[in-house]
Amino acid sequence: MTSKEDFITDHLMEEIMDYNKEFVDTEQYAPFITSKFPDKRMVVLTCMDTRLVELLPRAMNLKNGDVKIIKSAGAIVSHPFGSIMRSILVAIFELQATEIAIVGHYECGMASMNPSLLIEKAIKQGIDPKTIELMKTCGIDLHKWLSGFDSVEESVLSSVKMVRQHPLLPKQIAVHGLIIHPHTGELNWIHNGYPEVQQHVDEHSN
Repeated sequence: MTSKEDFITDHLMEEIMDYNKEFVDTEQYAPFITSKFPDKRMVVLTCMDTRLVELLPRAMNLKNGDVKIIKSAGAIVSHPFGSIMRSILVAIFELQATEIAIVGHYECGMASMNPSLLIEKAIKQGIDPKTIELMKTCGIDLHKWLSGFDSVEESVLSSVKMVRQHPLLPKQIAVHGLIIHPHTGELNWIHNGYPEVQQHVDEHSN
């Protein structure tokens, strides 16, 4: 049962809007002006984890304007025709990206995600249990949809495979898989996409 206090927030957006007015009025945006095309011609898919907001760009030596960054829970590409894959393709065909880096991280909240517990939390926050049952009746497998993964390595490699094998992905686009440590920023390169691109080039150069 939710109470009145459950709906009281810190009004963070009001604070953000007050700050934003000063930000614009004093032209603090000037250092960030760039074009919509990534200078390093790469699209990075990574997790929405708060620890990576500044750490990941610093660890990868990326500055504003260098890459297209897509974020989702767990850096998971769960469907070949979902919004994540669409964003990747837009980055390639419209924004001139030539490489893709899928970057998961250790200690990810999507590891061993408990869908049942998440659904319980939704109900505690006011979602009608009848809505949950209706979704099940309509054929929506909420437990599967809300599931995470057991191994971040396997998850990243699975996403790399889904992107690499997509029928609309050009073969000359390198798809890499990496895992970042959320404390030190150390990157582990678990899938190098260059050999696949080289193989394609070799096969079509004769």
